[in-house]
Amino acid sequence: MRSIRRLSLFVCLLAISLNSRAEAAIFSGEIKSISAAQKQVVVKSSQGKEKSFLIPQDIPVTFNGKPAGFDQFEIGQRATVFTSSKGEITRFSVRKAVARKSGEPVSRPKKAMKERQGAAASGGGPAAQAWTQFRGPDRRNISYETGLSKDWNQNPPKLLWTARGLGEGYSSVSLSGNLVFTMGTKADEETVMAIDVNTGEIVWTQPNGPVFKNNQGNGPRSTPTIDGDRLYALGANGNLVCLSTKDGNMEWSKNILQEFNARNIVWGISESPLIDGDQLICTPGGQGAAMVALKKQDGSLIWKSAVPGNPQAGYASAITINVGGLRQYVNFTHAGLMGIESASGRPLWGNEKAANKTANCSAPVFFAEKNVIFYASGYGTGGALLQLSPVQNGVSAQLAFFTPEMKNHHGGMVEVNGFLYGTSDPGVLTCINLLNGQTVWQNRSVGKGALTCADGHLYLRSENGPMALVEVNPKKYVEKGRFDQPDRSGNKAWPHPVVADGKLFLRDQDLLLCYDLRSK
Repeated sequence: MRSIRRLSLFVCLLAISLNSRAEAAIFSGEIKSISAAQKQVVVKSSQGKEKSFLIPQDIPVTFNGKPAGFDQFEIGQRATVFTSSKGEITRFSVRKAVARKSGEPVSRPKKAMKERQGAAASGGGPAAQAWTQFRGPDRRNISYETGLSKDWNQNPPKLLWTARGLGEGYSSVSLSGNLVFTMGTKADEETVMAIDVNTGEIVWTQPNGPVFKNNQGNGPRSTPTIDGDRLYALGANGNLVCLSTKDGNMEWSKNILQEFNARNIVWGISESPLIDGDQLICTPGGQGAAMVALKKQDGSLIWKSAVPGNPQAGYASAITINVGGLRQYVNFTHAGLMGIESASGRPLWGNEKAANKTANCSAPVFFAEKNVIFYASGYGTGGALLQLSPVQNGVSAQLAFFTPEMKNHHGGMVEVNGFLYGTSDPGVLTCINLLNGQTVWQNRSVGKGALTCADGHLYLRSENGPMALVEVNPKKYVEKGRFDQPDRSGNKAWPHPVVADGKLFLRDQDLLLCYDLRSK
């Protein structure tokens, strides 16, 4: 009996310890001085603040994500010190300096490094190139690339490179300048990483909390969001982090589930953060905090939205819409679709017609020309179109139609000229007229999968691996070719395909494949 009590006490203390670490504060910057003998280090932040730390013997110490000793550290390297809510140091992480000092050797060509850093710092590249967040720059799931091959039978995509060592996870990619960003795993930690868009070389990595583990696959699910020279990433356990795009330096971090009294969902937090002006929007699904707005500069709270019923988080990502001059954030929670006033967090409207009781995953699609919004889910449910109308001090949402022919699970949908395209369970590519709800055509194509749109075509990725190019055609199904991805993992190919910089990016667990899409 005594041993059982001791075990219970140990479990309680362990839980308290883990919670303390999850709530840790973080100090990051450049190493200014270091004593290997005393294990003492002075770190200077990007804001110019210097702090001295005495690193305990019994905490994890890593260099470039691997266990290390103090003799591997040098002045000028990037260091991150993790501390508990009591100020105790819980972890010390160091990475090789990205910027080159005069006379120091480098492991990458100077010209390529300079181009990468300059482009990343400025959010660089032409507007058509940038795919700065999940579902693209405006979250419409449409790439503005042009000049792409329109016939894969005659001009198939060419594999340019394959990045390896990404670990596990279902994250897709975001891209700005010469860097591609995604999330994966290393050892027992979820990891944010930057990859050279021209070579597939991993430029930097940054840990982001323990790995989420699940029978549907381990690791992160969401996609990093880029905003200028900063990047925001949300792990499957609720760890939200702000990093420098240039070198992965951590600016701030917090756990949104713990901070807002929420619990994780069955298959892990999957939402990709939304940046709108100075606000970061996420949906923890906590008590009185169904959705929250944080200051993107430091992660501090702006507002919490107390939605009736306190709906738990779903697996979808929020979008920004404007109806009658009222700006709002819309997301699909476990209970249904909700619209939240952007300035205050005031709940405006809700609807549960297309929600299921298992997992609501796909982002809603807003057809701005008609002020209507469509959302859908799988598990035998379907999709609903809502007519949004301005009313006194708010917005009303009235059901326009419901269709059982768009059971979109998590592969996403896209609207082009009033027609909606997406796969409907059990695996049929479907085109629906949003003006009347009629199904125009259906085709099994490559089966159930995720899609995106670019240059007049749909890029459909089957969850089993094959990729198809399908014409955006509101009259009939027209396929322009398909190919099989090499080196397939044993997991479902759920990460959404991305078209940016004239390239197609396909994430498959440990791999990221990059194809040239330009017409010859």
